[in-house]
Amino acid sequence: MRILLAEDTGDVAEAIVASLARVGFACDVGTTLAEAEACLQVQVYDAVILDINLPDGDGRDLLRAMRRRGLRTPVLMLTARFEVSARIDALNEGADDYLVKPFDLRELEARLRALTRREAGRLATQVEISDLVFDPSARTVQVAGDFIAMTRREMTLLDLLVSHRGRIMSKERLFDGLFSFDDSDVGMNTVELYVGRLRKKLAKSGVRIETHRGLGYRLDAADEA
Repeated sequence: MRILLAEDTGDVAEAIVASLARVGFACDVGTTLAEAEACLQVQVYDAVILDINLPDGDGRDLLRAMRRRGLRTPVLMLTARFEVSARIDALNEGADDYLVKPFDLRELEARLRALTRREAGRLATQVEISDLVFDPSARTVQVAGDFIAMTRREMTLLDLLVSHRGRIMSKERLFDGLFSFDDSDVGMNTVELYVGRLRKKLAKSGVRIETHRGLGYRLDAADEA
C-alpha cells in the first residue's frame, strides 16, 4: 500500500515512515499543505495520514478540498488537540478516523489496515483462494497449511494482487504500491523481479499470477485463471 503522510514534525514523521516501511507500506511525506496537495495531484494513495496543525494552514482545509473534488481516499487525522469539538469537526468534514498525539505506532498501523480493508470491501481478516490463505493483518501466508516466508515487499505485492483478484493490475499501479518517491533509484522493471519471486513462492499453490503483456498482471485460482 502507498500512504501519504502530511506531518511537519520531523521525528514524528521519521518514526511513522520507519514503522510503516517495516510492514511493507510505501510512505510519501509532505511537511506542508502545499506539499501534500502536490503529492495528491500526481499520485493515487490507498490512505492519507493528515495532521491538523501544519505550517501553512489547517489540515482540515486539505480534507475539505479532497472531498469537494470527489476524492474518497481514506483519511486518518492526527491531532494534538484533546477537545472533542476538534475531532468532531474533522469527522464531519469527511475524515474516516483520527488519533490523538502521542499515539502508539502499532495502533496507527492497525487503524490504517482497517480503513483500507473497509475501502476495498474486504471485511474478513483472512482471504482464501484455492489452497492459499492470506491474512493481511497477521502478515501470514499459507499454502496447503504450510506457512510461506515472505519479505515485506513480497507481502505487499501479494496484498495488492489479492485485493484485485481476477483483475489485471498494471505494472505502474503495482510500482506505486510498492515504492515511494524516496525510492528514486528503483526502476519500473523491479516489479517484474518481485512478481518472479512471488511466483516461485506460490509455485506449489493453486494460485497463478498471469502476465498480460502491455497490460500488467492478474492473480486468481489456477482453475479460474
